[in-house]
Amino acid sequence: MIEDERDIIELVKYNFRKEGFELESFGKGKEGLEHLRRSQADLVLIDILLPDLDGFEICKRLRADDRLRSVPVIFLTAKGEEIDRVLGLEIGADDYVVKPFSPRELVARVKAVLRRQERATEKPEVVEAGDLVLDSRTQEVKVRGRIVDLSTLEFKLLHFLASNPRRIFSRDRLLDAVWGRDRFVTPRTVDVHIRRLREKIESQSNKPQYLQTVRGSGYRFIAETSVVEEQCDSR
Repeated sequence: MIEDERDIIELVKYNFRKEGFELESFGKGKEGLEHLRRSQADLVLIDILLPDLDGFEICKRLRADDRLRSVPVIFLTAKGEEIDRVLGLEIGADDYVVKPFSPRELVARVKAVLRRQERATEKPEVVEAGDLVLDSRTQEVKVRGRIVDLSTLEFKLLHFLASNPRRIFSRDRLLDAVWGRDRFVTPRTVDVHIRRLREKIESQSNKPQYLQTVRGSGYRFIAETSVVEEQCDSR
């Protein structure tokens, strides 16, 4: 959330946490943009009237960034004129909510946008990357033509990451996507499964080509068989 009014931030955080969402907030546009470039958000709530960059400019920059252009954007703003709504949607926003607003309606709109996003990015049945082939129909994984034995959770984790190449996912986001919200596991569970996967699919588990750690952010899958040492480590 990029918003400079503290009361609104606290109101939105309270209501979104009740629904199981994590929300990070930034009071200035440049701070929010910098954070988005370092991590991966599922959705961005943006005010238009901000101290440095206005919300329209932030949205334009997101849509011009190859890595961030598909991140859903909802404007949450006091600018309720028709021309502002039209402009916001024309430059790429997925929805437009005017202040004052109902927190319950905002949550419902966020869920609706996320559902549309999920349907638009349905995972392929077969994923091929380098020497790796994953088939979700049979839960079969081949590395250099050899079948690798994976548990159901290991396959789900690998398939989720491989279906979203280069996207960075936090441990909590991976837990939600693979284990589900009704889970009794800790974020370290992800580390254990990543380590096991590396031992099974990587040529050198201590120098991973596919499953890379992005320091301070989480994990990502790289389809190209090359190691990006300056940004990643193998922990």
